[in-house]
Amino acid sequence: MATGTGTGTGSGTGTGAGTGTARTTGGAWAAGSGSGRLLRTLLAALVAAAVAVPISAAASPNVPAPAPATFAEDAAPQSRYAANRANIAEAVRRADGADRPGRAARLRTMEASGTAQFLVFDGRGRGRVVEVFGELESADRVAVLVPGSDTTLDTYERFRAGAVSLQERLRTEHPRSAVVAWLGYDTPGTVSSTVLTAGRADEAAAELGPFLDRLRGLAGPGARLSLLCHSYGSVVCARTVTGPAVSDMALFGSPGTGAGSVRELATGARVWAGRGSGDWIGNVPHVRLGGIGFGTDPVDPAFGARAFTAGAVGHSDYLKPGTASLDSLAAIVLGTTAPDSEADHG
Repeated sequence: MATGTGTGTGSGTGTGAGTGTARTTGGAWAAGSGSGRLLRTLLAALVAAAVAVPISAAASPNVPAPAPATFAEDAAPQSRYAANRANIAEAVRRADGADRPGRAARLRTMEASGTAQFLVFDGRGRGRVVEVFGELESADRVAVLVPGSDTTLDTYERFRAGAVSLQERLRTEHPRSAVVAWLGYDTPGTVSSTVLTAGRADEAAAELGPFLDRLRGLAGPGARLSLLCHSYGSVVCARTVTGPAVSDMALFGSPGTGAGSVRELATGARVWAGRGSGDWIGNVPHVRLGGIGFGTDPVDPAFGARAFTAGAVGHSDYLKPGTASLDSLAAIVLGTTAPDSEADHG
């Protein structure tokens, strides 16, 4: 979905915690009315783009739900899945009891198969979910999807659909693959006062980094992890410290990251960037003033990312079956990208 962000001031370096010098694509801003006009232009463009994107199923912050299940550090995935299925069932009962049929219906959809694989489930407030598609314990290729704004328990199915599409595409070439849908943070609203800053991304990065370390121990021996980061999720990934298990990071539909180049990111992974020709976010000004905006466009050669083909997709369509973007992202996860796609701009 459309980009957004949280409260607070983002990092000028994109390497973590909200400190550093502000950057823009054109160098330091001059003081005075010129910067004010540019800032107003940025605000207007982002808000206009945001309101053009449909927003469905507003979050339900007051729905009662049980506390998340807790596990020992070395608990096997199967035991986590079983405990979280039971937790979802209890969350359904509580939502019904509180006369919240919308949330109850969405939770029933999540548990419908009886075999859903949730590493994490927290039904309180906007909700947090980490779901696995495929056999994680034997997988040697694992893609972690990080969503953008307005992704909550109440809109989870659209995020889940992308994860399912990617997993189906991966397993046609590589059965030992898995996809992890990581809704592990409170995503910002598209139309909100948080839409231009990186506070939520900094909070999310502090959760995502340790999760990736734990995930490596749950996946197959020597598993190769890839981060696929959509929209505001690309701001999250850019601020996440990744270990050697993360081989690739793909940024798509990105508003920018707050960093001026790949060299400023806290990762040793190969960094990819792509944007569909139908994605409205390409019209958002890639500027940064103080803690507002996200600076250099990741698809700009100056950023230094490797380009991947995204085709004509719109902002929410990168993982739809049959698209060039889905093929490209699957190839990044599997390590089968064509040589001409791997040109490093920086």
